[in-house]
Amino acid sequence: MQKEEVQQGLERFIAARTGGSVTVSNLARLSGGASRETWSFDADTPQGRIEGILRADPVPGAPTIPGRELEYHLIKAAWDAGVTVPEPLWDGDDTFPVKFFVMRRVPGETLGARLIRGEQYAKAREVVPYQLARDLARIHAIREADHPELAGLERPPAGKTSAEAQLDYYETSYRTAELDPHPVFELAIRWLRQHLPPPSELVLVHGDFRLGNFIFDETGVKGILDWELAHWGDPMEDLGWLAVKSWRFGGRLPMAGVGTREAFIEAYEAAGGRKVNRQHFLWYEMFGNLKWGVITMTQAATYLTGRNRSVELAAIGRRTAETEIVLLELLEGRWD
Repeated sequence: MQKEEVQQGLERFIAARTGGSVTVSNLARLSGGASRETWSFDADTPQGRIEGILRADPVPGAPTIPGRELEYHLIKAAWDAGVTVPEPLWDGDDTFPVKFFVMRRVPGETLGARLIRGEQYAKAREVVPYQLARDLARIHAIREADHPELAGLERPPAGKTSAEAQLDYYETSYRTAELDPHPVFELAIRWLRQHLPPPSELVLVHGDFRLGNFIFDETGVKGILDWELAHWGDPMEDLGWLAVKSWRFGGRLPMAGVGTREAFIEAYEAAGGRKVNRQHFLWYEMFGNLKWGVITMTQAATYLTGRNRSVELAAIGRRTAETEIVLLELLEGRWD
């Protein structure tokens, strides 16, 4: 959408909800990929200034997963459950030719390396693991029975556990995209097949819960972001993904680079999270490293086959070897 279209539309949309004249200023489109448009703005309303974010689908009639309407309901359910998320203000209407919603803007930082290295974040590094554990426990407590608006989220097919369905999906992605042999991936897939965890209760899984996908400042976590991969699944998936080595951004500790596994598990359980089976958790950490490795490989294949000549995809593809080293360490029992 064009800037003038967004400004005029926001002014009409917010005015209808605040009961008076609205002026939108400081409107700027933020980076965020092709799957959505994200605009930052300030709106002066009869009730005061709103520092807001507009999230919109990029193309009329082209659904995204999840769509913006479902993303709004996810954030609203999380907000109502006490999760640290930006406040969802309004779901969209027909103001724009695409689905959209508006939420409050949260100031802070998202770059993971800055949390790990920044002197100003020393106190945040101490509290972030406990804050994330609390938020994850609250996410996993959200029940489908209480939120029929979330019924459209993906779930494992009948007859398969969440772990099996996830492994099937990424093995298929690997087989489809493989251009060269990757014996480490073969070993990891075999190990994961041989050690599949037992069935678990399906809960709301964030799906991309990691350093880099939450806003933080000197006091810690300010907002959990990036709900695009949310689904009904195994709660240990989120714990294992948070521990993936690539998401530590050079941090020495496994959980978001700043926390130990045991302290995180204790905080998660104390906040009402599911009782954690350590082997179940480690299975998902192994799987998370394989999953990220497959993603890097498929993005490289997209570049190498000429489907997309983005240098970013090529650069990400170079990280496949990193995940193979990590997987070899884990297969040898070296969990750092």
